[in-house]
Amino acid sequence: MENAPNRLRAIITGASSGIGKATTLAFASSGIDLCLVSRDQAKLQQVADLASEYGGQVKIVSTDLANLSTVQTVIKAIAEDFGPIDILVNNAGMGYTNLLKDTSLEDWQKVLDLNLTSVFQCVMGILPSMRERGKGTIVNVASIAASNFFPEWGLYSVSKSALVTFGECLAIEERANGIRVTTISPGAVNTPIWETETVQAYFDKSAMLTPETVAQTILHTVLLPQGAVVEKLTIAPSGGSL
Repeated sequence: MENAPNRLRAIITGASSGIGKATTLAFASSGIDLCLVSRDQAKLQQVADLASEYGGQVKIVSTDLANLSTVQTVIKAIAEDFGPIDILVNNAGMGYTNLLKDTSLEDWQKVLDLNLTSVFQCVMGILPSMRERGKGTIVNVASIAASNFFPEWGLYSVSKSALVTFGECLAIEERANGIRVTTISPGAVNTPIWETETVQAYFDKSAMLTPETVAQTILHTVLLPQGAVVEKLTIAPSGGSL
């Protein structure tokens, strides 16, 4: 299927579950063509099949964004193959809990590599083509942990705080090139992150945000008129942050 001339095209990382999956479906239902990026090809294909029911083009690319040496090349290749990319949603990341004194250098680097440096590499892969066209929207999914600090969440907070700063600096540098940068910091979201081996934390999931709520917020920001941008946005459960 060829891209329709007036349809927006987006790359979403971490698209196989959670916020990434919900954003995929929200975008697809709004007529946005998609390239979905994640490690798990089987789950990615399942999400793509659901998104395809809305009638748009959906492409998948299975790659490990923790492999930093290949990320920029992969994203650049998507832009060249899939057509001009209007939107990049940097959603891929990992949770991590541990006391700082018990955090190994290996874990420290692993979290920063995925939550921060892979985003930098994704942006570097797409920025030249967005600059050439004089437009584009980049959304970085950070976390309320970037500004609200909790015991054992130190490394995660460091990675997300740095991501917020990266987004702010990028926004300042790229405004003159027509590129909009949004950093969204959700409170606790009921996603599979809470079942991962690197997270040992227990909260009331019924009080959390749903991935669909965050996805609708992302969709709203990217569909703003080109002359407007939400550069920083915090979204918390109505009952308060966990």
